[in-house]
Amino acid sequence: MDAVLEIADGRRVRRHTFGAMGTRVRVIAPEATPRARDGFADAVAMVERTFARLEGRFTRFRSDSELMAVNAAAGRPTRVSAEFMTLLELSMDAARRTGGLFDPTVLPALLAAGYARDYADVAREPRAPRPTPRAAGRWSDLQVDAESVLLPEGVALDFGGIAKGWTADIAAEQAAHLLPWMIVDAGGDLRLVGEPPVGGLDVGVEDPFDPSREILRLKLASGALATSSVTRRSWGPGLHHLIDPRTWRPAATGILQATVWAESCTEAEVRSKWALLAGHGALDEIHALLVTDEGRLATNLAALDGAEVGA
Repeated sequence: MDAVLEIADGRRVRRHTFGAMGTRVRVIAPEATPRARDGFADAVAMVERTFARLEGRFTRFRSDSELMAVNAAAGRPTRVSAEFMTLLELSMDAARRTGGLFDPTVLPALLAAGYARDYADVAREPRAPRPTPRAAGRWSDLQVDAESVLLPEGVALDFGGIAKGWTADIAAEQAAHLLPWMIVDAGGDLRLVGEPPVGGLDVGVEDPFDPSREILRLKLASGALATSSVTRRSWGPGLHHLIDPRTWRPAATGILQATVWAESCTEAEVRSKWALLAGHGALDEIHALLVTDEGRLATNLAALDGAEVGA
């Protein structure tokens, strides 16, 4: 979702937008000055190449992706690439740290809920959900060694948001040397690299009830923001893309949206889903803004009074 609307720090910036991973990706950076070389075009090209390459590896909407090959081989060991292994290990670590609330094996439940095709197709022609699979929390059953993974039969992976956040991190870090500062915003997964202006950058958080409005502005000085919401990728009452591993159904926790800060987009993605599923208790451990289904805000982000996040 586009949780982050605009960067408005009073200075002129450049933006480039392209489509990847089922969302809009934006590259945002300061305009060149006589004293700073303009590396914007090179940075954009590098970011686009990174997203294209990793989308080809991790998408579940292309039969030739590595992810689909691994899922198709459930029941027998499958050799995987170093990038696949890295993202799998990050996902399994996140599952352990969140007590299974972040779960990379929710794909059967997503398919049952009706998210079997690209979201644009699902939104245009929604289908009735199928019976919910009984198996849940199967991430701990994966067998992983240095170069291969074995999925038990009936288990399938979906890296989804964490792949998007991880790609934003990689793309931003690879291109960081080309510009004084830069933001890679992958549909609300936002990573800042470099040295932004003193005081940080104003980042707007979208209202889950009305995408044309903002509910809050944060001062981002470093790191990343990610937002998870049950209102944007929805195709029917109670049907959306955020599965609760405790019920194996689309989440209904009383939290509509969670926006979190972390040092990386990868971690912010994990925390945003954890916060949406865990609710107010997550505020004891992470920096987050929660929006309830009644429209109430709960936050421990100091930026409510204009202070910086990630300073």
